[in-house]
Amino acid sequence: MRLIDEEGEQRGIVALRYALELARDKGLDLIEVAPHAVPPVCKIMDYGKFKYEQSKRESEARKKARASELKTVRMEPQIDDHDFQFKLRSIQKFLKEGDKVKISVMFRGRSITHPEFGKRLLEQVVQQCAEIAAVERPPAFEGRMMTLILSPRQQPQGGAAQPQPAQAQPRA
Repeated sequence: MRLIDEEGEQRGIVALRYALELARDKGLDLIEVAPHAVPPVCKIMDYGKFKYEQSKRESEARKKARASELKTVRMEPQIDDHDFQFKLRSIQKFLKEGDKVKISVMFRGRSITHPEFGKRLLEQVVQQCAEIAAVERPPAFEGRMMTLILSPRQQPQGGAAQPQPAQAQPRA
């Protein structure tokens, strides 16, 4: 078998007895890393420490891979400008965190006779969030509520701006 010691150095092709004896002398384990290789590859390591570090890496990966949620923001067609701005900031914050946002405009009483006010309000939200959000589901009535779903736009990886191609200069 091919043997790799605890520092990652290759010891070459050795007998199984020699590899086990070497691992036992150092108080470590002999782990078969690549059983299908010719010859099989074994490594001397502390298996308990390896499993612990592997579980830490997996838990860290689970923390970073957060599922997006559907956040709900409710408004009324006769909303004041300050209240609208406050709700708009909440919507933008949710979108920047990577969550989808469902915006509902509730119609109460006679306000149901003027759905254009709710539609205008939702269009204003879409216009204000155009750079960070895409419309997943356009405005539609669900009972006495008009709803719209926005999803966050994908940001370019790395955070750097895309380089613009140089324009050719005319020759005089």
